[in-house]
Amino acid sequence: MRLEDVEVFVEAIRAGSLAGAARRLSMSAMAATRSLSNLEAELGVRLVHRTTRSLSPTSDGEIFLPHAHALLEDKINALADLFPDGSHLTGRLRITASAAFGRKIIAPMLPDFMRQHSSLLVDLLATDEQIDIVGHGIDVALRIAPLRDNRLVAHRLCDNPRDLCASANYLAEYGYPKTLSDLATHSCLTTSDTTHWTFRYGVQRARQKVSGRFSANSIEAIYEACLGGMGIANLSRWYVEPAFATDQLKRIVLKDAQPEDLAVWAVYPTSRLIPAKVRKFVDALETRLVRDPLTRQV
Repeated sequence: MRLEDVEVFVEAIRAGSLAGAARRLSMSAMAATRSLSNLEAELGVRLVHRTTRSLSPTSDGEIFLPHAHALLEDKINALADLFPDGSHLTGRLRITASAAFGRKIIAPMLPDFMRQHSSLLVDLLATDEQIDIVGHGIDVALRIAPLRDNRLVAHRLCDNPRDLCASANYLAEYGYPKTLSDLATHSCLTTSDTTHWTFRYGVQRARQKVSGRFSANSIEAIYEACLGGMGIANLSRWYVEPAFATDQLKRIVLKDAQPEDLAVWAVYPTSRLIPAKVRKFVDALETRLVRDPLTRQV
């Protein structure tokens, strides 16, 4: 039994299609179809139901699936024991992150990581949309937000403090908010679906309704609007600290509350069969975040 064929079967079930499995495994759809057919012929059973739009396991496929996971996990564990430095890593690692986090945090660490793993291909999808990581064949997503899909597996990497900020011109024209309730009278720059910001005051938690003339689905667009004096933004400290240091933006400190910290999460499509290439990348990212915490300028 070829483990490559077993891997196609597992990825096809995970992605819900052979095309999705092929993308994830960096192979052609024809090759993926051939691998699955070879595995079914060898086992003498039909493993999947296939239509033009979807794929699902048959009853025999459901029986075989945990054994397929075990076979691939044994392979991963064997390689990890033989090559503890990760020198065997091959294939394509697909990562997604927000545009800002991808540009400022992930992209700068990739050159060293890829030099250490010279046979590994990396595909970084930087987008502010929360995509379906299973359907897109993503190996790991870096997210800074409350997690909505409890079917996914998440590993908390670090705190993600946030700060209120505005340009000196905006504050000179509209005044400096002193308390949480003052924000109701200010133009707040929000993401497109946001109606409230969450704050901490002591051990309590409060949600403040916010609104303004400008909203966007991009943190980078909100940042540029803030620089242009269009309102108050609530942004990750790692993103705005350089602007504080150069006096392009002013940090706003309220007397009675502070923005609630979020966290950076590594999100996986499944708790089983986390590939060595994913574990090595997340380990490298955690090491980088310990060395340069997001609570100060990066």
